[in-house]
Amino acid sequence: MSIRVMLVDDQVLLRTGFRMVLAAQPDMEVVAEAGDGVEALEVLRATEVDVVLMDVRMPKLDGVEATRRICEREGAPKVIILTTFDLDEYAFSALKAGAGGFMLKDVPPGELLAAIRAVHSGDAVVAPSTTRRLLDRFAPMLPGGGGAGGSGGRARPELERLTDREREVMLLVAQGLSNGEIAARLVLSEATVKTHVGRILTKLELRDRVQVVVMAYETGLVRAGGPAGPAR
Repeated sequence: MSIRVMLVDDQVLLRTGFRMVLAAQPDMEVVAEAGDGVEALEVLRATEVDVVLMDVRMPKLDGVEATRRICEREGAPKVIILTTFDLDEYAFSALKAGAGGFMLKDVPPGELLAAIRAVHSGDAVVAPSTTRRLLDRFAPMLPGGGGAGGSGGRARPELERLTDREREVMLLVAQGLSNGEIAARLVLSEATVKTHVGRILTKLELRDRVQVVVMAYETGLVRAGGPAGPAR
């Protein structure tokens, strides 16, 4: 079955470009479009969608609040935030609101398609380079995060549930490494890393890798510019 995609962006030209790219894929179909968050919520009430490509800055209702409202629904579609990065300072909030990841609007078509397939399959899009840039920029704004008053991870007792190895894996996930890169770094099999990630999600009651990144920055386990050091 095709992945049913919805495009939400106030720029018609951008939606047209994305629609052309997706239409060329045998496993994807653009089933809906909207020019703002309010329209998106209305369309979703009557349309079955698997993945939403969501702009951040839009009139009436921005992508952050629209994402939050979408993700609160039972059986909600996955949301990928599309951001210009240099202008949109709400992307991190959107990840916290429940987005399955984010991509830059000038992303190469192949990466966008891979992201849609990954999110649809239940994974999260945490591109290493853009994740580090975005989170390093906004971590100082988080309570207990990367600023001078960071807690070093002690403010959240949930981290005590993790084993030393799980904490180590969480740190690398938060730095944007893929399972394969973590496996190489820790000399483990990729299957073992996947198991550790699954246990981290379960113990911390998190939805996906994006939320792992958010918690790591909020607790100070990772700070802007690099790890915060041991967090026991």
